[in-house]
Amino acid sequence: MNPDKPIGLVVLNMGGPDSLKAVRPFLYQLFSDRELIQLPAGALLQKPFAFLISRLRAPKVRLNYAQIGGKSPQLEWTTRQVEGVARELGPQFRPYVAMRYWTPRADETVKRMRADGIERAVVLSLYPHYTDATTGSSLNDFARAVAKYHPQLRYTVIRDWYAWPDYLDALANRVREGLSMFHEMARDEVAVLFSAHALPQKFIDRGDPYLEHVQATVQGVMARLGRHSCHLGFQSRSGPVLWMEPDTVAVIDRLAAEEVPGVLIVPVSFVSDHIETLQEIDFEYRMHAEKVGIPRFERAPSLNDHADFIEALANLVRKHLEEQ
Repeated sequence: MNPDKPIGLVVLNMGGPDSLKAVRPFLYQLFSDRELIQLPAGALLQKPFAFLISRLRAPKVRLNYAQIGGKSPQLEWTTRQVEGVARELGPQFRPYVAMRYWTPRADETVKRMRADGIERAVVLSLYPHYTDATTGSSLNDFARAVAKYHPQLRYTVIRDWYAWPDYLDALANRVREGLSMFHEMARDEVAVLFSAHALPQKFIDRGDPYLEHVQATVQGVMARLGRHSCHLGFQSRSGPVLWMEPDTVAVIDRLAAEEVPGVLIVPVSFVSDHIETLQEIDFEYRMHAEKVGIPRFERAPSLNDHADFIEALANLVRKHLEEQ
């Protein structure tokens, strides 16, 4: 490694609308991606269907974003994360963000890296668990941008880190913080419910490792907590396809039927706050838990830019570079 040459540190994430006006075009970009959502009409009709679906869904999604301040906070958190990791790694590292469905897109980021004289980079997916639908699509998008705008760039990829010990330590710390909110009851009375983003079941059936990765993360966290009992559900399901089971809402219903005194929900496939934590969990799931009679319902804090998580990612990059 040439100490005089800057190294780009690129993090990949989904992105989110930065205003209520951006909701519809964001949804269009998302539904246009056949690596994420393969509409049954086929490739030629993907974009027309994406246009129609985004138009139909935009009003409801705008209301959801309005509940959390009118925009997604994901870019802010992602920027703080990559800047924090770059500081940990040292002045040789330059931080960059490439979002899949909103700005800054990979094309824009790669152009800026070329202008900054970056000839070498480490690309870190901020999805801990690999799936073709998210990580794979983002990596392919970044590779296309490099081939088009900066083919001289040499880069290596960290595509998953679901069992990275420092990451599991940081996530276990967030669960402990969440459990501390239930100070009035014994810890073993609190049901710990991990909630991951759902995928269509066909991804899992064709060999996608996402489910195995999520399960390994949950097992690693629970081992650190010294607990043996937990629950796993999958959220953010929409559309007429067969989704991974069980639905997080169905798990909440089952826990209510068992008359548990408290539920701590742990977002396990998200590394920062965004619409799925701030609106879906904090509003929709909380209201549902109250409706079905769960006395206490809390969410573990997200990883965001907690110091232990930033250090975990920095150590992950260091280990990756040592192995190159």
